[in-house]
Amino acid sequence: MASHPLSLSFLLLSFLISSVSSSSQPIIQLPTTTYRKSNVDDDLYCASWHLSVETNNAGSWKQIPIRCESFVQDYMTGPRYMSDSEIVANYSLAYASSVEIGRDGKDAWVFDIDETLLTNLPYYQAHGFGSEPFDENSWDVWVDLAEAPAIPASLKLYNELKQMGFKIFVLTGRSENQRNATGKNLLFAGYTDWERLILRGPSDDGTLATVYKSEKRSDLVNEGYRIHGSSGDQWSDLLGFAVAKRSFKLPNPMYYIS
Repeated sequence: MASHPLSLSFLLLSFLISSVSSSSQPIIQLPTTTYRKSNVDDDLYCASWHLSVETNNAGSWKQIPIRCESFVQDYMTGPRYMSDSEIVANYSLAYASSVEIGRDGKDAWVFDIDETLLTNLPYYQAHGFGSEPFDENSWDVWVDLAEAPAIPASLKLYNELKQMGFKIFVLTGRSENQRNATGKNLLFAGYTDWERLILRGPSDDGTLATVYKSEKRSDLVNEGYRIHGSSGDQWSDLLGFAVAKRSFKLPNPMYYIS
């Protein structure tokens, strides 16, 4: 006599349940322990953190994450940092080439100094690449040495802008009492013939960098200068008022200045 289809289904289901219950291992096993490949995870995290820093999405921050010290070290001392700096300089030069220079000597370009014209990598190599709290005393000692090298791409851009006829203004957050060391360092690194070197005076103490640099650019505008371009490693070098027609952000994952 033929078996009823329903009876066969019931027998098959009973057999499967019995097999599962008698087995010591489940059919689908979920992991009971978790682990993470720290190097891979850190690289991914730090690359995303770096992107957020450079695009100003991270906002104000004081130190690089401890887990990113080796990432920042590899970035700053490897080919990536120089390549990124060259790309910024190339875009800057392409824009500058499109500017029609007037005969009145009022076409200007504004440069920041630290991590824009000069690299302080020798200093930060000794201070955790930004993972240590900023120490003003040791920084002042470094500035007085006047040994910070030029960023090659920036030096090339600087010289080509001069040849085009731009007036170069160097606007830094360094203090007025560092003028001699700063001027000496710029010359040592190959920078010459700037129109004006602008440093923080006593009346600028305590002023946020964005406001301070905006005020100094405003002074130039009031003197009749046309600020076509501005180069800096901090967003506070570039934002605010009396801004340049085009601003160019250089990479710097080591520190943030508001």
